[in-house]
Amino acid sequence: MITLRDVAKEYRVGGAPLSALNGVDLEISEGEFVVVMGPSGSGKSTLLFTVGGLLSPTKGHVLVRGRDIYKLSRKERAKFIRTNIGFIFQSFELLPYLTALENVALSLYLSETPPSEHHAMAKEALERVGLFGRALHRPSQLSGGEQQRVAVARAIIKKPPILLADEPTGNLDQKTGDEIVQLLLELSHKERLTTILVTHDTAKAKMADRKLLMVDGKLIGGESC
Repeated sequence: MITLRDVAKEYRVGGAPLSALNGVDLEISEGEFVVVMGPSGSGKSTLLFTVGGLLSPTKGHVLVRGRDIYKLSRKERAKFIRTNIGFIFQSFELLPYLTALENVALSLYLSETPPSEHHAMAKEALERVGLFGRALHRPSQLSGGEQQRVAVARAIIKKPPILLADEPTGNLDQKTGDEIVQLLLELSHKERLTTILVTHDTAKAKMADRKLLMVDGKLIGGESC
């Protein structure tokens, strides 16, 4: 499902090169739930954004569902990302003046889905994350865990085969964070979602199928959990 071959990402800081990714090779199978851990600045988020088509590598190949995504035109890549990848972030990124239902449906507005189907699909997505009963509540009326469930629903509404989550429990307490990771794990296994989760939490990493450690832009090991 996801293949990285000798992927590097280099920045220039004050004229000096800084390697965020350094010759990364990675294979992730369909339906696999993978956790990426490592210290701050090790390249975890850079890896995630590169897989997600948001950050072009300096060199190497990123294949998603058999497509070398950085060989696509910008327009082709944007369409491919919208169809195949769902994103979840640490901050919930919900619009405060919209209901949960409207926040979830918002991600369909740039898709080819007919507007008449948006609310029905948003209701289904909220039901999949156990939040159907809160569909008409605004973010200020929801707990942190409920807001993140709305964000998860927004990410899966188009039923993408790949889900990328960057520290999705960072703003949540331990119990609520565990519930969100358990939800992602259940979605991954039930719906064959290929999932990459970036986290600092070793306890949450134990819930995954495989744990990867990133240090200084390199992946070290790939143990099963």
